[in-house]
Amino acid sequence: MLLKILKIIGKTILGILAFVVIYFLAAVVLSLISTPTEPANGSDVAIYILTNGDHTDIVAPIRNNVIDWSTEIKFQDTKSNDTTARYVAFGWGDKGFFLNTPTWAQLKFSTAFNAVFGLSTPAMHTSFYRAIHEGPNCKRIMLSSSQYGRLVTYITRSFRTNASGQFENIKASPYDINDAFYEANYTYSLFYTCNTWTNNALKACGQKACLWTPFDKGIFYQYKH
Repeated sequence: MLLKILKIIGKTILGILAFVVIYFLAAVVLSLISTPTEPANGSDVAIYILTNGDHTDIVAPIRNNVIDWSTEIKFQDTKSNDTTARYVAFGWGDKGFFLNTPTWAQLKFSTAFNAVFGLSTPAMHTSFYRAIHEGPNCKRIMLSSSQYGRLVTYITRSFRTNASGQFENIKASPYDINDAFYEANYTYSLFYTCNTWTNNALKACGQKACLWTPFDKGIFYQYKH
């Protein structure tokens, strides 16, 4: 009996190790494969992809001829209520990570477990900026108005709305005075992470993207040059 139990435990450990190896190998390989990119057909709108080293955001102008984001992502939903901001960043992710894990040192096992296995709920993290500066962690992408319109549709559909069609603000302590959180659609998991969401946003507007990636490194690899 003991021998059978040990064999089961051994096979389970080997199975977990094999899954981890396959997962990371797939993440690396599929991150290096680029999806088809639309020919450049306009440079009407500048957006940005932004990373903090783990999590990526899509940054867009607050107002242009396509949309005025301030009618949905309201300045008064932030502590600063800074109406001089010119850009708004969108980051989709796990609500537990966003609201209960300001630093990796504060990560709870339950939060990580629920996120990895799709047992928690998602949220949108938005941040207002007065200026955006390009660098290793921030890349500018030029879109046509029609491409930007598709990106707007993709981002909008990621928000959960109330009966009035408004984005549902989450009353929570933000990371920064320019941040606000909202209820979101979809499900966070090991296979659909915050960076997968950003990568799919780039696909939605015909830009360079990975075939699939759960990590920010894959996205920024596509914009290395």
